[in-house]
Amino acid sequence: MLRVKFVATLLAVVALSACATSQLKPDPRDPWERLNRGTFAVNDGLDRAIAKPLARTYRKVTPEFAQVGFYNFIQNLRGPRIIINNLLQGDLRESGRATGRFLLNTVVGVGGFLDPATAASIDASDEDLGQTFGKWGVPPGPFLMLPIFGPSTVRDTVGLYGDRYADPVTYIDDDVWRYGFEAARFIARRARLLPASDVLDRSFDRYAFLRNAYLQQREFAVRNGNIEETPADEGIEFDDGTEAPLSEPPPGTDPPAQPP
Repeated sequence: MLRVKFVATLLAVVALSACATSQLKPDPRDPWERLNRGTFAVNDGLDRAIAKPLARTYRKVTPEFAQVGFYNFIQNLRGPRIIINNLLQGDLRESGRATGRFLLNTVVGVGGFLDPATAASIDASDEDLGQTFGKWGVPPGPFLMLPIFGPSTVRDTVGLYGDRYADPVTYIDDDVWRYGFEAARFIARRARLLPASDVLDRSFDRYAFLRNAYLQQREFAVRNGNIEETPADEGIEFDDGTEAPLSEPPPGTDPPAQPP
């Protein structure tokens, strides 16, 4: 009887080990997974201890109209980046639309705090240097979990650095004002992502969920939606306003800013 129990226990352990090995099967897109998971753990700890409480406080104490206005403003600052990358991709039509949206919101929308462009049916779009590289045929390279910035790839990390030169905030001379604005922008964006945190927390492997969602969202953005759909139950919204995954492809444009 003891031998039978021992054999049954041994078989159970072997089965569990096989399941664990299957779950930990390396993803070829993520050859640096061990390092990335460590970075994710640090980011997650900082988020839970600092960023998330600040974001919740921001939503609690800031009037709704101010939240919407400030989010409109920081989204409008992406205008030069979008215009330049559309030009680099040879898309003159979208570059013209992005220019019109940026000018209308900047001039009529009081620097971008209002969004008359959406009311005029000039919808928001989003292009960055990582997408431009992708459309030029540059492969994404290995997945990277960046400190603070979160999920990326080698290609997108290079693009992230290049896009800084199209960000008006980069040219603020006073370090206090520049870093202060960066912090405020980060908190406002984190506040918009609070609902997505619940989706992430319900996932079995939060790191893998975030990685897969990010990679699919970026593939969708580079290919302008021309990819096969991947079934999934829920979505997660990213910093740029796009959403993945993935019961249906994430939209290629940011939705109009709504009250958080």
